[in-house]
Amino acid sequence: MNYEDCCQAFADSYDRSSLPAMRKVEESVLGCDYGGTSWTTRQQANQMIELLGLEQEQRLLDIGAGSGWPALYLAEQSGCAATLVDIPMNALVHARARARQDGMRDRVWTVSGDGTALPFDDATFDVVSHSDVLCCLPEKLEMLKECRRVIKDGARSLFSVIALANDVPAVDHARAIEAGPPFIDAPGDYGELLAATGWRIETRLDVTQDHRQSLLALVDAFENDADLLDAFGADVAQESGQRRQFQIDAIDDGLLIREFFLVIAS
Repeated sequence: MNYEDCCQAFADSYDRSSLPAMRKVEESVLGCDYGGTSWTTRQQANQMIELLGLEQEQRLLDIGAGSGWPALYLAEQSGCAATLVDIPMNALVHARARARQDGMRDRVWTVSGDGTALPFDDATFDVVSHSDVLCCLPEKLEMLKECRRVIKDGARSLFSVIALANDVPAVDHARAIEAGPPFIDAPGDYGELLAATGWRIETRLDVTQDHRQSLLALVDAFENDADLLDAFGADVAQESGQRRQFQIDAIDDGLLIREFFLVIAS
């Protein structure tokens, strides 16, 4: 899949994720109902607020924000202002509608843009976040550099990423790539990429088992949730469940991980 096809696939996914059946499953699996594509749970979102020290006077930039999870929740809970950036316009439409619904239209802005060429001046933001975005982007170093450019010196950024585990055997490499998100293969460990782009790691958390539990819950939903089966049909639901089980098997075999990084603009 090339990058343009990947962007179109995500655009299509936001319309599917907004269906009532998918929102119900999202609430059950992740504890939210934004129609999002991030794997961030509500518990992890609360942890993000604490780790970032989000406060009312701060300006948050969320890249690859989609339909607003978790950025809108972070803004709602902390009182900060939030700018949401993504490419698919339909995702941003969903995000704007949710911001109005939650009474935040005066402190939430949505911008159509690419994380590798952000349309903002240097040192504009107090906080930058992105959830499971880098693993779906081929130009990882470029995005990390842009995040550093638009944030103030000494400020914090927090992001999650699904990645290949360290030292994946050569015989399993193709399987690991297939099980992961598009463009999961990175040009080095994320610790190295961050150091090369002006970031210092403060906290690095392995949340792979939380991710595994979310995948298991999705498999169960695709097999047993009547509303989901009615919305997508048995064949599509079965295929989706099998895809998630394939990812679980890759995690169990030590091929995939999911991590949180809290980093400082150095």
